[in-house]
Amino acid sequence: MAVRPASKRSSRAAPDARYDIVIAGGGYVGLCVAVAVAEQSPHLKILVAEFADEAALESDERASAIAAAATRMLKALGIWSMIEADAQPINEMIITDSKLADVTRPVFLTFAGTAEKSQAGEGEPFAHMVPNRSLVRALRERARALGVTQLYRTGVAGFSQDAAAMAIELTDGSRTSARLLVAADGVRSKLRDAAGIKTVHWPYDQFGIVTTVAHERDHQDRAEEHFLPAGPFAVLPLKGRRSSLVWTENRRDTERLMALDDFSFELELERRFGHKLGEVSLAGPRKAFPLGLTLARETVKDRFALVGDAAHGIHPISGQGLNLGFKDAAALAETLVEADRLGLDIGSLAVLERYQMWRRFDTVRMGVVTDVLNRLFSNDNPLLRIARDIGLGLVDRMPGLKQAFIDQAAGNQPANGDGSPRLLRGEPI
Repeated sequence: MAVRPASKRSSRAAPDARYDIVIAGGGYVGLCVAVAVAEQSPHLKILVAEFADEAALESDERASAIAAAATRMLKALGIWSMIEADAQPINEMIITDSKLADVTRPVFLTFAGTAEKSQAGEGEPFAHMVPNRSLVRALRERARALGVTQLYRTGVAGFSQDAAAMAIELTDGSRTSARLLVAADGVRSKLRDAAGIKTVHWPYDQFGIVTTVAHERDHQDRAEEHFLPAGPFAVLPLKGRRSSLVWTENRRDTERLMALDDFSFELELERRFGHKLGEVSLAGPRKAFPLGLTLARETVKDRFALVGDAAHGIHPISGQGLNLGFKDAAALAETLVEADRLGLDIGSLAVLERYQMWRRFDTVRMGVVTDVLNRLFSNDNPLLRIARDIGLGLVDRMPGLKQAFIDQAAGNQPANGDGSPRLLRGEPI
């Protein structure tokens, strides 16, 4: 793998010659792995290396949906109290299916209330919306308090393996080594490619447009997902009279919409948003991201592991992308901490295989589910429309099935026969 030119370093500490774990990627999932391991195994030396502008990461105005299971993990790690004031609960969700020109949007499915008491706790919302900058700031602060070394504008440029360690070269030209290298460097992971891990990938002719809007009326803690012919249009509540939008469009219309001035863009937005919350206006920048399905064929090699989007990139139709990454973090941290307690080599393939087996089924299942849902709902076929609307109506009239969907959205379904990682149940490792 080619080494990038050296860059000016903005770091909290210089790298040592050797670490137990080096995590490439200082986003939510990478930092969560670092915090979870450092809290239970403080003797392990951990480095987080992120090739990005630290100030830019903290200025991210987007927000993410955090499922109830991930919320329990953040509570167990001492992070939730740092972000709770900024977190907006989602206590209700409605789903509609209509054409853009339809005068009315009939509601086919509603999810109201909370996840099942036996799994999520009485009165607990099945999800929260959390500003990205609040989450990353809290994770960094917690990691720093636990002694995790954090480097910014300094990423992992390349690596080579011997029997006992991974030799790692950083983008500033310095070198270090670790018993385990964790790649949390996103869906276009260069480290995954350098490790020779193949992916299953197919692009959708769709983009996700993300922005924040302000509106006259209160959202009442309600999220809405409108299935339109181009794809889902999701309205997710934020603190105050604001909402986060995840708006799916085809490539051609995305280019047209992103080229509009703010006034023209707001008119297009209003056609989809409707008037239930009064006048709507932009309250943040617009960004567009290409959508597709990417699944790594394997998530571990000797002294190497993938987490988060580096292991899987899915359609945002279910809002589970980040939560899949948090499941990865919980499972990998538990695998590493338990191996360390037993005196095992945390970077060995025998140890890492447990993590891969733990996460494989859940990851593939969610990838398939989101792909099928996207193909089913992102079209204007009249026969498919009738079938899916009947299906949504039946789910709405079956309390047991509806509760199962709520628990799935809350992240309560076990990944496999071994059950959910302890952190996702709110328990220490």
